[in-house]
Parts: sequence; structure tokens; C-alpha cells
Amino acid sequence: MKIRYDRETCIGMFQCVEEWDAFEKNLDEGKADLAESTEVEDGVFELEVPDGAELDAEFAARACPVDAIELYDGDEQVV
Repeated sequence: MKIRYDRETCIGMFQCVEEWDAFEKNLDEGKADLAESTEVEDGVFELEVPDGAELDAEFAARACPVDAIELYDGDEQVV
């Protein structure tokens, strides 16, 4: 399972931070950061979801008010 985060779309509500500790507040920039992720495009970050964290990742993606977070199971988008 993979999470994809578009940081440019983020508006800094930090609801993802409340749902999953892989997201961290970056108060200097007013956006969340996805810890240990890789930037795959300009401002777009991806991270393989660790075993056991799938539900937290799904909650983080669903909580985002601007849909900046997508969750994939293989090639299929789950959220």
C-alpha cells in the first residue's frame, strides 16, 4: 500500500496529523510534512505504508478537507 501526498494542495488544517503520526506539522510553512517520504514530482511525495499502519493512513487520507492525500493498493486508488 502506498500513500501519495500533494503538499502544494495542502491548506494546513493538520487533520492528517491527528490521524497518523507519519504526518507532522510544519508551522513555519503552514503545511503538513510526510515523514520519510520521497518527492516523486514537484511538491508530490510518496511513502510505502508500513505494515499495521494501513488503517491510520486511510483515516489520514479521508480526513484531508482538500483531498491532498491519496491511498493506493497496488495500482488501485482506495482513497
